[in-house]
Amino acid sequence: METQPVLINGEWTTSTGSQTFQGVNPATGETLAPLFPVSPWDEIESAIIAAAEASKAMRGWPGERFAAFLEAYANEIEARADALVEAAHAETGYPESPRLRDGELPRTTNQLRQAANHAREGSWAQPTIDTATGISSMFGPIGPVTVFGPNNFPFAFNSIAGGDFAAAVAAGNPVIAKGHSSHPETTRIFGEAADAAAKATDMPAGFVQLIYRTSHSDGCRLVSHPLMGAIGYTGGRSAGLTIKEAADKAGKPVYLELSSINPVFVLPGALAERSAEIAEEFKGSCLMGTGQFCTNPGLVVLKAGDAAETFIDQVKQQFEAAPAGVLLSEGVQRGFLSGITAIQEAGATLVTGGTSTEGDGFSCANTLLLVSGSAFLKDPEALQAEAFGNSSLFVVAESDEELVQIAECLEGNLTGCIYSQTTGEDDGLYDLVAPALRQKVGRLLNDKMPTGVAVSPAMNHGGPFPSTGHPVFTSVGIPAAIHRFSMLQCYDNVRPGRLPAALQPKNSNPAQWRYIDGMYTQGDYGA
Repeated sequence: METQPVLINGEWTTSTGSQTFQGVNPATGETLAPLFPVSPWDEIESAIIAAAEASKAMRGWPGERFAAFLEAYANEIEARADALVEAAHAETGYPESPRLRDGELPRTTNQLRQAANHAREGSWAQPTIDTATGISSMFGPIGPVTVFGPNNFPFAFNSIAGGDFAAAVAAGNPVIAKGHSSHPETTRIFGEAADAAAKATDMPAGFVQLIYRTSHSDGCRLVSHPLMGAIGYTGGRSAGLTIKEAADKAGKPVYLELSSINPVFVLPGALAERSAEIAEEFKGSCLMGTGQFCTNPGLVVLKAGDAAETFIDQVKQQFEAAPAGVLLSEGVQRGFLSGITAIQEAGATLVTGGTSTEGDGFSCANTLLLVSGSAFLKDPEALQAEAFGNSSLFVVAESDEELVQIAECLEGNLTGCIYSQTTGEDDGLYDLVAPALRQKVGRLLNDKMPTGVAVSPAMNHGGPFPSTGHPVFTSVGIPAAIHRFSMLQCYDNVRPGRLPAALQPKNSNPAQWRYIDGMYTQGDYGA
């Protein structure tokens, strides 16, 4: 069986590696036909050197050049929509429609086009000029970026097509994409589209490159290489922290999205008012994508009482009636079952599920667990560990004070949600819980489940550790996401003609906003 080539320095070439792997259909357990290479170090280093050369060639390029590529790439992706959907369906088990074709693929091309708009408009660079001191600054490209994509979003977070990729390119950087083993064929098709767009827009040879897998040690060498600019990583906590340790030792910026259980607090008035409605919303959110969303609600906090017991029973019935979905891999299934066992060993009881299902593919029963608030507070670290998949843990507090204590002891999360009574009955309790929860999450929601991350300039898809590696940055939301892959470049007493175009007296890009002497303006400065 022929091994698929890697994309290095503008050419699809046969890998020099001797090891290979194959994708697996998680719905059937079937090994998929194409072979993909594990790249050895010499191949990886060739990609790094090529990216560094591309970075040099692109110095000073206007945002229009990168916008043109991003828009051409979106068009190339749409021309390959059928092949991408077919490959991703086989490699992930996700339904072709509406998940892949109608949801995630349009989201992906939308991200690319949004990034193009901001690259062209240029205000993301925040040109800042102080005429009195002769000092100016702006954000500029940081250099070659490596992107590690996750298993659960084969399109929207793909290493060569997703949000990190779009943001890195919009900032003016070349990208080395390290594909995910769960969807290599999907990634290969994206690679073909990216290569076609790069050639059509006359980008340097090392601008977009693709390798599929590395050894763990070579992955660490990659992120710590002297020529590397920054790293974007979305995935599991253990591997992410290994990447972070290697990058930190070398002083390389690394932006991580790791684990998050996304707590949902349902206050008593909300349960009394609309318990069945909230149970339905929760079921839909928790089981969406078989729970394999980074914003999956994995923890539900209630106040003890008859309404809480009714709510738990309502959710239990809905979980038992809903079909068990497909998990992305045998490793995900194994990790899910291990996580459920660990939570039970920490003191939780099983409400329903907790076992694998019969069949050839990878699947586990929809699972709910239960623990008292006092038990949770005795061992919060173990009881808020993520069990990635279709499960959630109910925590039942005895008092308002205990609800607040639970919020205070949470780890960092991407999201946190509070459901409250619509006419104000819960307002006093909300005012106690919300400030505590606010400090623990990147995005605070009211009366809305956390799944669904809008591609909006106002979005924060980030949060305190361990949800991400740094609470200031977001991986979704242009232009904010672009800043992760940039550096602040300052100029002091540099002659106007030597400054970057965005800092020169005449604004050559009338759409770009600049901060000049304390005011935002699209105008010129100086005589």
